[in-house]
Amino acid sequence: MNESRICIALDFQTKEEVEEFLKKFGDEKLYVKVGMELFYGTGIEMIKTIKEMGHKIFLDLKLHDIPNTVKSAMKQLAKLDVDIVNVHASGSIAMMKAAIEGLEEGKSTDKRPLCIAVTCLTSLDQEVLDNELLIHEELPEVVLKWAENAKEAGLDGVVCSPLESKIIHDHLGLDFLTVTPGIRLVDDSVNDQKRVTTPAMAKELTSSYIVVGRTITRAEDPLAAYREVYKQFQGE
Repeated sequence: MNESRICIALDFQTKEEVEEFLKKFGDEKLYVKVGMELFYGTGIEMIKTIKEMGHKIFLDLKLHDIPNTVKSAMKQLAKLDVDIVNVHASGSIAMMKAAIEGLEEGKSTDKRPLCIAVTCLTSLDQEVLDNELLIHEELPEVVLKWAENAKEAGLDGVVCSPLESKIIHDHLGLDFLTVTPGIRLVDDSVNDQKRVTTPAMAKELTSSYIVVGRTITRAEDPLAAYREVYKQFQGE
């Protein structure tokens, strides 16, 4: 297979669970997502182990704080040799610019990690925006505005639903990455996400990368599930 644009969400709690899961893929080189659950439970050693196995890492910690704090945190994350990090777009352009500054100052090689901004979580819908967050613009407009802010700040892309990927690429270009969770095969449960698509639909909607969790990690045969997702998304 070519370098994968499928990011497997390692929604596990222990290092042992991760190692057992990754062994099922043999020599396959993967792109994996390490989120809060795993990172807070296993820390930097988990990152080192995954990198030693030859996999790429999207470290999904969603930083959201005052600009100086985010800058300092990114200086530390830049030292971990991960491939993608992220922030919340709602933290402001100033905060996102500070994130890039921190990555540039902290990088240990000539190339800093990619930095992307979370727009609207795929667990949110228009009702939540209107009634809980008092954001009364249409959800796609909110996502596009926050993506525009991320690009202005110098970020490499955003996290969004596949449903918003095309409008972002239409306005900001295909080089601006869209990393899209909420991916399920046809027969899978949507669980706690509301804006979901299949891998094939995500491809049509121009997603740059897709994030897939339980569809692969909870499958009876994770490698077969991964290959099916790969086939649908990358057409190979």
